[in-house]
Amino acid sequence: MVDLAARTDRLDAYLAERGLEAVWFARPNGFAWLTGGDNVVDADAATGVAAAGYDGELRVIADDIEADRLADEELPGAFAVESFPWYADSLAAAVAERSPAPAAADFDVSGFEAVDGSRLRQPLTDDDVERYRELGREVAAAVETVCRNLEPDDPEYEVAAGIDISLASRDVDTPVVLVGGAERAQAFRHYTPSDAALGDYALVSVTAERAGLYASMTRTVAFDAPDWFEERHRAAARVEATAIRATEAAAAGTLVGGDGDAGSADAPDAAGDVFEAIREAYDAVGFADEWEKHHQGGAAGFAGREWIATPDGDEPVRWPMGYAWNPTVRGTKSEDTHLVAPDLTERLTKTGRWPTHETEPVDVAGIDAEPVELAAPVIR
Repeated sequence: MVDLAARTDRLDAYLAERGLEAVWFARPNGFAWLTGGDNVVDADAATGVAAAGYDGELRVIADDIEADRLADEELPGAFAVESFPWYADSLAAAVAERSPAPAAADFDVSGFEAVDGSRLRQPLTDDDVERYRELGREVAAAVETVCRNLEPDDPEYEVAAGIDISLASRDVDTPVVLVGGAERAQAFRHYTPSDAALGDYALVSVTAERAGLYASMTRTVAFDAPDWFEERHRAAARVEATAIRATEAAAAGTLVGGDGDAGSADAPDAAGDVFEAIREAYDAVGFADEWEKHHQGGAAGFAGREWIATPDGDEPVRWPMGYAWNPTVRGTKSEDTHLVAPDLTERLTKTGRWPTHETEPVDVAGIDAEPVELAAPVIR
């Protein structure tokens, strides 16, 4: 159950700051953040079949095909559900007609401002964190179960199908499932599944979603790994460990950025400061240009990435928040979703039954040098 009081407190502040009377969310992650429910019928659609809003009261507007089902199965009792005829103009028109103005929305409503839902969803609330822990365990259990049973002659697409089924049985959706055998994992950073056999080793990367929260992870299984494999995986893992420690420092406002100055402890540092630590880490592990080949990840929560770190990224690094860093060194990848909070850093995508290694971050000014426990490859 979502903490509605925490949501409405943020929305009250947002409405007051912007001089608005109402705000509406029809994109699935915004709807899920506010309600804890699901407004998706057509997974290809950018917006769902209902809009959740706040104007001092919690409201949902949906057509008369969906309204009763949503009220019965998806929404807390605090939401007043209003319906309109399915043959009417559109959801956007219904919201425009029924909402007080001025207003904002995360989808296209005539005369409404656009709202950046990502900023409102950060940081996570206590109830978000508990549900995130449950999701992380479920995702890790599903992926690791499949990975333990891989064989070199398995086609990539069959592995992906197994992961889809394993996660679906846990009521978890899979917007991203990547399976790369040895040949394609070396050639591509996004190894979308093909009919190629896994071969000498496999990378399995997943972003999974339930109730609006997203968790990402990668697992590696080696059958007859190349000579360079361990060095590259260790390098990627050290970059991930550095990113995690830099995230802690940035959230505390104490990371020394590329300009040599520490931020203020009264405010978080920015995503670009963490990115600079990541770039330094790649250089330190001997793969200076690898960061250019793929994005490095960033904040996670009610999106696969609420933001992706870039050299000039100005997004504030907040806590408690999920972070999914995914450094790659050609043919290898290290990735889990971590909760970074003032009192702890916790790997969410874990079962305790997959091998790990203690990984030291590289020496970057302003970060904690303590090792981070990360997922290791399984050697078969």
